[in-house]
Amino acid sequence: MAIWSAEIKEIEKLYESIKGQLPELGNELERLIKTDDQNIILVYSRRCLEVIITNLCECELKRPRKTEPLKGIIDKLHKEEKVPPHIITSMHGLNDLSAYGAHPKDYDPEQVKPVLANLDIIIKWYIKYKGAVGIRTEVPLEEKDTAKLTKSPPEEIAKPKRNLVFIPAIILLIIAILIFPNIFKRNTLEILRSGGERISIAVMPFQNLTNDTTWNKWEEVIQTNIATFLSNYPEELKIRQAELVTRILQTRVSGNYNRITSSVASSISQKMDADVFVNGNINQSGPTIRLNAQIVDTKSEEALKSIQLDGTLEQIIPLIDSLSIMLKDALIISELGKEFAPEVMRLWAVNSPEAFRYFKSGQNAFNDRDWAAATNFYSQAVAIDSNFTFAALMLTYSYVNRGMYDDAKKWCLMLCNKRDQMSIQQKLMISWLNAVCFEDPYAQIKYLKQIMETDEQAPNYHFLLGLAYWELNEYNKAIPEYEKALEIYDKLGLKPQYTGNYSHLLINYYLTEQYNKEKKLLKKAENDRPDNSDIVFCHAVLLLSEGEIMAAGQYIDRYISILKERSFSEAGIMAGLGGIYSDADIYDKAEEYYRKTLSLEPENPLIMNSLAYFLIDKEQNIKGGMEFVEMALEYSPENYEFLDTKGWGFYKMGRYEDALEVLQKSWDLRRQNAIYDHEAYLHLDAAKKAVAGQKRTDR
Repeated sequence: MAIWSAEIKEIEKLYESIKGQLPELGNELERLIKTDDQNIILVYSRRCLEVIITNLCECELKRPRKTEPLKGIIDKLHKEEKVPPHIITSMHGLNDLSAYGAHPKDYDPEQVKPVLANLDIIIKWYIKYKGAVGIRTEVPLEEKDTAKLTKSPPEEIAKPKRNLVFIPAIILLIIAILIFPNIFKRNTLEILRSGGERISIAVMPFQNLTNDTTWNKWEEVIQTNIATFLSNYPEELKIRQAELVTRILQTRVSGNYNRITSSVASSISQKMDADVFVNGNINQSGPTIRLNAQIVDTKSEEALKSIQLDGTLEQIIPLIDSLSIMLKDALIISELGKEFAPEVMRLWAVNSPEAFRYFKSGQNAFNDRDWAAATNFYSQAVAIDSNFTFAALMLTYSYVNRGMYDDAKKWCLMLCNKRDQMSIQQKLMISWLNAVCFEDPYAQIKYLKQIMETDEQAPNYHFLLGLAYWELNEYNKAIPEYEKALEIYDKLGLKPQYTGNYSHLLINYYLTEQYNKEKKLLKKAENDRPDNSDIVFCHAVLLLSEGEIMAAGQYIDRYISILKERSFSEAGIMAGLGGIYSDADIYDKAEEYYRKTLSLEPENPLIMNSLAYFLIDKEQNIKGGMEFVEMALEYSPENYEFLDTKGWGFYKMGRYEDALEVLQKSWDLRRQNAIYDHEAYLHLDAAKKAVAGQKRTDR
C-alpha cells in the first residue's frame, strides 16, 4: 500500500462529489487517482492547481492566464486579497513540491503526502467558491473521535463525564498548548505595530571598534547595504532613509559614530517615528572580523534580537549580505509572530520566515480543528526548518488528534532525542509531551508541577494541570486550576484565546452540581464567545437538566445553526444532539438522535460503536448494544475501542470473566497502538475486581 493512500482516498471523495459539476477539474482528478506513479501524481496535482488558478485568473483578475507562471498569479491573487491567506499558503506549497514531478529530481516520496493534502484543502475551498453542491467539507467523522461520542466512566466507579461530543478529551489535552508558556504577555512588536501598520525601522551606522581607522568607511557602507536590502520587503517592513539617519546623527555626534549610545539611537529613531532601530559594531581579532547587530525597541531600548557573524576582510561583503538576510528574517518572523509572547518566540526559536508562515497556517487550521490541514502545514514548517521545535511539538499533537498514534510517538521520540540541546524549560515540556504519548495523567501532573515552578503565572500550565486532573475524574482538583487560569486572564484584562478555558470549567461545575457557578460563567463565556458551539452545547444541557425545555430548544437551534455554518454533515449534527440529550440524562431522545446518526451513515463502524456504547453504558438496551458492537467488530476485529465496548457490555451483563478477557485484550492493544485512556483503565480495573470477588465468593 502506498504511503499516501489515505490522502488519495480523500481526493477520491472529492472527485465523486464534483463529477459532472466541474468537468475540467474532474478529468484531472480522475487521472490522478488512477495512477500509482509518484511522479505522475505530482504532475496531475499540479495540473489540478493549474485548472483552478486559470479560472481564478479569469474570474478574479479579469484577464486570461496566458503563459504566466503559477507562482506569479498566486502572488497577485494574494496581493489583491482574492483568495484567503491559508489557501494561498497551500497553493504555494503544492506548486513548489509538485515541480519535482514535472522536472524529476531527487525528492522524498513522503513529500507526495503534503502535495495531496494541500490539493485536498484547495479543492474544498474552490468547491465552496464555485458554489458546487453535495461536497462534504468537514473533517471526516473518524477524525472527530466519534467512536467516543458518549463515552463516560461507569457510574459504579466514578461520576460520569459529560459528552461534549465535539471536545473529545484527547483534543482538549492538546489545544491548550497552542501558545505557551506566557500567552498573556503581548509581543513587543505587536504593541509597536498598532493599527495594522508595517513595522518601521531605522538603521544606524555601525560603530568601528577595531582601533583601525581604515574601517571607518565601512560604518556607513554596512548601514546603507542593510537598509537597502530591507527595503526590498515593503509588504512587511518600512525602512527609514539611511541618509536621513546619518544627517541627523551628524548634528548629534559630529560624525563620531562611536558616540552613538543606545539613548542617542533611541532618540533619533523616535524622531523618525521608527518602531525599532538596528545598530551594531565592527570588531577585529587578528585576521578575524566580527559583525555584531541588534534589533532594539525604540521606546524601551530593549534588545529584541542579537546577531553575531565572524569572517575575514576578504569576506566582508558576503558577511554584510548574510547579516542583512538574518536581520530581515528576524524582523519578518517577529512581525508574523506578533500575537505570540516574546518568551514563546525565544523558547521555540525559528530561523525561517517561510517555515513560520506554514506554522501560523497550521495554528489556524488547528484552531478550526482541521487536523489534516494542521498536520500538513506543520510538516512543511519542520521540513523547511528542522530545528523548529515548537512546530514539531504541534505536529505531534495534530497526529494525536487524528488518532495517528504511530506518527505522534515517532515525532515525540525525535524531540526526546534532542533534549540535550534544549533549555531546562524545553526539556520539561518535552518530558510532559512524552507523558502524553507514552505514560499517563499522573506523570503529566508531575511534569506540569515542575514546569509551574518556573512560572506559576502562566495560565496554560494551570489549564493543563486541570485537564490532567479532569482526565482522572478528580474534579475538585481540576476546578481550582481552571479557575486560576481564568483569574490570570482577568487580572491582565485579556480573554482566553482557547474557549476550552470556559467549556472545561463549565463541564466540571456541572459534574459537581455547582449550577450557580456554571450559570455565572456561562454569561461571561457567551459574552466573549457568542457563537462557540461548545459553550452553546453546555448551556443547552444545563437548561434541559433544569426542565427549561423551551429555552433549551432555542440553544439547540443555535447549536445546529453553528454546526451548519461550519459545514458539519447531517450525521455530525445528529451526533451532537444525541450528546446534548445524553448529558442531560434524557436517554430516549439521545437514543433517537444516535440512531438517526447511524441511519445517515449505516456502514460507519465508528457510529455503530458509539450507539452500542450508549445503549450499554446507560443500560438502555445492553443486548441491542452488543449486537451493534459485534457489527462494528466485523469491520475491524482488533479495534481496541470496539473491544472496550464489547468488554464493558459483558461486564454490564455480569459475565465478568468474559469481560476481563476482552477488556484485557483491548487494553493491551491500546497501550501498543494508542495512548493512555483512564476510562478504559477503569473498565479493566472493574472487571478484575469483579472476577476476584467472584473467586472469593466461590471458595
